[in-house]
Amino acid sequence: MIKKVKHPIIEKILRNIDQVMIGKRNVAELSLIALLSEGHVLLEDVPGVGKTMMVKALAASIGASFKRIQFTPDLLPSDVTGTSIYSQKEQEFIFLPGPIMGNIILADEINRTSPKTQSSLLEGMEEASVTVDGVTRKLEQPFFVMATQNPIEYEGTYPLPEAQLDRFLLKMNMGYPEPSEEIDVLSSAQFNQPIDQLQPVATLEEVRAIQDEVKQVHVDYIMKRYIVDLANRTRIHSSIYLGVSPRGSIALMKASQANALMNGRDYVIPDDIHYLAPYVFGHRMILKPEAKYSGTSAEELVTAILAQVPVPVRRQVKE
Repeated sequence: MIKKVKHPIIEKILRNIDQVMIGKRNVAELSLIALLSEGHVLLEDVPGVGKTMMVKALAASIGASFKRIQFTPDLLPSDVTGTSIYSQKEQEFIFLPGPIMGNIILADEINRTSPKTQSSLLEGMEEASVTVDGVTRKLEQPFFVMATQNPIEYEGTYPLPEAQLDRFLLKMNMGYPEPSEEIDVLSSAQFNQPIDQLQPVATLEEVRAIQDEVKQVHVDYIMKRYIVDLANRTRIHSSIYLGVSPRGSIALMKASQANALMNGRDYVIPDDIHYLAPYVFGHRMILKPEAKYSGTSAEELVTAILAQVPVPVRRQVKE
């Protein structure tokens, strides 16, 4: 589902990303929704489909500082957050910032490191700060984490715990391009890498301003009621062991606000919620064993729940 984006600055960013990510407008839109909602993204897909290129193109398009963390089994929490070392010259401890100190962070193959190191991202993703040696430091804004994991390599990996998964606003797949799109990819990469020529089309100040605009998008009471009804249905579903938490409901509301703004509206409609619910709710649910064995996916269950819960029809009236 690809919608016509009407917000001028967002449209400029998306067109810029399109120069590098051919046929991936939907993924670019979802990534921007997460960024503008002050959330984070988990990309799960096979190698070589452009996960790293997507986040680099996003960072380049807004002139943001880009940091990449390659998660490996021997990575330590201090390798992510930074550490304090004693300076003989200054006769005091000096903080050496880790790669988490940036605007756009690529957490590559996050499930290849230990849960202890994975948890080093939790404070930054939830509170936009890191605490090292008892000192809390605020992170640069905007702060956005896009983590990747490979679904086909299970040996030597550590599944993300529920607390970590819940910190990601959206989870999505890149998918393979269509044959015609892949031909265009080959042509664009024949002589040089398009990402090397990508120039910023927006500033960090503009992104922060849009984030503030998102918070002002109106969410009618019946839209909030609709989100809560969907979340409650996941908690009582016969195939779901653990349903969506209130954090998930908040995430769906914020993402819907961003989607509304992207489409030129200052209010949320049911279509925003319908579009985003599988991406927001799917990774926050734990299915019962019988559902897993039958091959049912969490996203399929969310889609089924969307079909069961009545859609609000009253016109939007601002409070």
